[in-house]
Amino acid sequence: MSGKGEILVGEYLFQRLLELGVKSILGVPGDFNLALLDLIEKIGDDSFRWVGNTNELNGAYAADGYARVKGISAIVTTFGVGELSAINGLAGAYAEHVPVVHIVGMPSTKSQASGALLHHTLGNGDFTVFMEMSEKVSAYTVMLTDGETAADKIDKALSISYRKARPVYIGIPSDVGYFKTSSAGLKKPLQLEEPANDPKIEEEVVHTIVQMINASKKPVILADACVTRHRVIKELHELINLTHFPTYVTPMGKSSVDEVSEWFDGVYVGSISDPAVKDRIESSDLILSVGGLKSDFNTGSFSYHISQKNTIEFHSDHTKIRYALYPGISMKYLLRRVISSLDAKAMRAKAAKAIGFHVKPVHAEGFPKDSITHQWFWPKFSEFLIPRDVVVTETGTANFGVLDVRFPHNVTAISQVLWGSIGYSVGAAFGAALGVYDSAEPDRRTILVVGDGSLQLTLTEISTFIRQGLKPIIFILNNNGYTIERLIHGLHAVYNEINTKWGYQELLKFFGADQSRTYKVQTPSDVEKLFKDKQFASADVIQLVEVVMPTFDAPRILVEQAKLTAKINKQ
Repeated sequence: MSGKGEILVGEYLFQRLLELGVKSILGVPGDFNLALLDLIEKIGDDSFRWVGNTNELNGAYAADGYARVKGISAIVTTFGVGELSAINGLAGAYAEHVPVVHIVGMPSTKSQASGALLHHTLGNGDFTVFMEMSEKVSAYTVMLTDGETAADKIDKALSISYRKARPVYIGIPSDVGYFKTSSAGLKKPLQLEEPANDPKIEEEVVHTIVQMINASKKPVILADACVTRHRVIKELHELINLTHFPTYVTPMGKSSVDEVSEWFDGVYVGSISDPAVKDRIESSDLILSVGGLKSDFNTGSFSYHISQKNTIEFHSDHTKIRYALYPGISMKYLLRRVISSLDAKAMRAKAAKAIGFHVKPVHAEGFPKDSITHQWFWPKFSEFLIPRDVVVTETGTANFGVLDVRFPHNVTAISQVLWGSIGYSVGAAFGAALGVYDSAEPDRRTILVVGDGSLQLTLTEISTFIRQGLKPIIFILNNNGYTIERLIHGLHAVYNEINTKWGYQELLKFFGADQSRTYKVQTPSDVEKLFKDKQFASADVIQLVEVVMPTFDAPRILVEQAKLTAKINKQ
């Protein structure tokens, strides 16, 4: 405290972040944020700390992964050069509904007022231009300029980020972090609950939904990304357990549903779904769509053959029943009301028996029998996973391959299907592992599956795993280049090639790991032997597995998706 009833602005911000469960502040130091970073040690909580990244882009990816495990995260960058390096990762968090607090150390208020020609500027005296760039990928942007209003603005930014599940931007000039502000706000919790739905409109919506469910004969549930992002997993499972309706997920919805449940029935990706799944959903007379994000890779290039007149859409900020839109009616409260209004016995009487989601390891045709193909690897990967694993998959083959994996209880899946920035998974896995470390379940395994091409963009963050003493299992899919790009266009093109002479077996040693293990698997028997290795499964040290796969092999769904994408790109 700086005085009775007062606190430094920077301390207030960090106290609020700790209140939200953020124990590690990510980012990269720069001269405009250094004094602010000094205040982290003043919080007085031994578990609250600064964790630096190797660059701001990796830091933004890490903040994304941390937030998906812990609920919200924070990254500190410096003005101009630092914040622009992070903006790609923050745009991904915005697109995919991930709450990240972006804190930018800015030139002092006096320097800004004088229009000084400072480094990291465009040389035109405009100190708001970079904040304006972030406005399009932030739910809220603010520059703190005085102590009197700082606390309220900080509270507003944090509440918006949490409730809307989107990044926010807080600019803090180098002197403002040390201005005094009222500490009174710390005596009351942040306003994190969503505002209640309009009771009259909600009553009408509930009545209509219950009528439609009662009248339906073949209802199904389809869970998507925003189930997880907007924290309605509990309500969704109450609905599933009450009704026993066959339940499906989209690619972005993986791990939003307990896949061990007898009512879980597979993954729906439009026209490229398993035929039995496609037929069941598209012949349904009522689809309860929860948290939908209908992007191209999430829908098989928009190939859903679902009638809107048979669909009820539950979203975080609106509800859609057939063709009627109800703005402001959020799914969390609405689902609770619907659940309490349904008769379990009547629901279960109409519920169809689940088809059952079981993908068997089968060797793909056209490749040597002793090679590791995706069609064999991913169902086998299911057998290696255990409850509570955190599984991070990269844009490309891994994102599509994991769709053939049936998760045990309480697995957290992290991927970036909508934004699709290659290299994302390495930083995100670090953030996820850090989030696990900062949580009440630090023994959870973090497993990263990344392709060789994507790895080359963000490789340096492996060193941060090591520096922080984290123990992920890193699978590198070595298939000689950008397979997803090859399938979309340029199968043999030089631009889809990479340097294939990297020594993956030496990476952990190169980055300074004192205790580590590395493996190279080239045949199915190698994989089976590794998966049965109890020491490997224990994840007691950081481990790296190089998985050698045929160059042109890919998961079935990716092959079909690539054809659809290539067709659309030519239109």
